[in-house]
Amino acid sequence: MIAILVIVAGVLAILEDLKDSKKNSASHHPGPIVKKYVDALEIALQSFDVQKSGKLVNNRIAWCQVTEVAAETAAAMASASLFFKKIDSSYSNLLLEHAQQLFSFADAYRGSYSVSIPQMQNYYNSTGYEDELLWAATWLYHASRDLSCLKHVAELNGQQFADWGNPTWFSWDDKHAGTQQVLLSRANLFGAKGMPSEENLDLQMYRKTSEATMCELLPDSPTATTSRTKGGLVWVSKWNCLQHAMASAFLAVLFSDYMVTAQIATLYCHGQLYSPADLRDFGISQADYILGNNPMKMSFLVRGASIPADANTTCKDGFTCLDSINSNPNVAVRAVLGGPFLNETCIDSRNNWMQAEPTTVLSLSVSSPA
Repeated sequence: MIAILVIVAGVLAILEDLKDSKKNSASHHPGPIVKKYVDALEIALQSFDVQKSGKLVNNRIAWCQVTEVAAETAAAMASASLFFKKIDSSYSNLLLEHAQQLFSFADAYRGSYSVSIPQMQNYYNSTGYEDELLWAATWLYHASRDLSCLKHVAELNGQQFADWGNPTWFSWDDKHAGTQQVLLSRANLFGAKGMPSEENLDLQMYRKTSEATMCELLPDSPTATTSRTKGGLVWVSKWNCLQHAMASAFLAVLFSDYMVTAQIATLYCHGQLYSPADLRDFGISQADYILGNNPMKMSFLVRGASIPADANTTCKDGFTCLDSINSNPNVAVRAVLGGPFLNETCIDSRNNWMQAEPTTVLSLSVSSPA
């Protein structure tokens, strides 16, 4: 959640700066791009103090390298520009402009926030910023059709950053699978106008890695992953384990749709052939597990507790509700729990945040496969 707050705070700070600058000058672009984004990230980093104390104190945090945060925000702005393209073209163009600038900033000042902010390592430790740079550049390509973005993920950084041939899990920390499947496999399957042959060859490597990931997800594939519960749930980590299952389901359903649209009948997995329907069935099986088709006969899509919101509520007030034996004071409809342990047990307790904590990353993953 801290990483998400940083991203949100950074975006809000940037957009607020843009709004103020428009009031002051309609003909001049806001100040130097590096200074502007440094200021935004400095404000965003103060959200860590909010998490700890519940109150924003008047302190100033020195700027440090946080490439993952900057690149993730650039990706978010680029994807949002696609959403608003037909609704509000001016706003869409504004988002794209600043996504490009923020990506340039992230790429020029490379450094992981886990190194810059060591105290984060015990909570949201980043395994590296390389995948976020690929993620941002790929979203920028789809939003702008700028072939230089493809060059960034292919010829310039593909071999160094992409880890071709090694399937990974799509999660809040690792965007490789999303980059390979959601975005670059699409570009390879449906073509990119004017794409140089060098970039196209590299995109084929992304697609092959995506296909290898799909083969690992299919339960009866020769290369099926063993990272599953006996009930069939993809299970990678005890913390918020459902994020991997639902992200995998999302990728499988999406790749299935790509195959249908591109009129590709089969996926080859070490001597076995699978259809788009097989991938979709896998995705449905993960969703069904979460909804109660599991050995526990337990649905993880439930009503969850949250603290009442008012002007005087702070983070500390949550502990009053956490430790209370009373009924939930407020209800968050459609909250999704973190998920079961590998042995398919789950303790439904407020204090069991390892399994019972609902998160935004999980809620988004659950809504995606639909």
